[in-house]
Amino acid sequence: MTEESVFGGDRRKLEWRAFLFLTVVLFPLLAVAVVSVFVFLIWIWQMFSGPPGA
Repeated sequence: MTEESVFGGDRRKLEWRAFLFLTVVLFPLLAVAVVSVFVFLIWIWQMFSGPPGA
């Protein structure tokens, strides 16, 4: 029995949906979250240590 006969076309459709979800939704949101946390940490650091060159 082949994998295609066991799962039919549903597995391929599910994989495409998962791929699109990862590339269109999850990865961009994670990128924005990581950059936002980094900028927030720099902002907090500058509140205590002053602006650069001060």
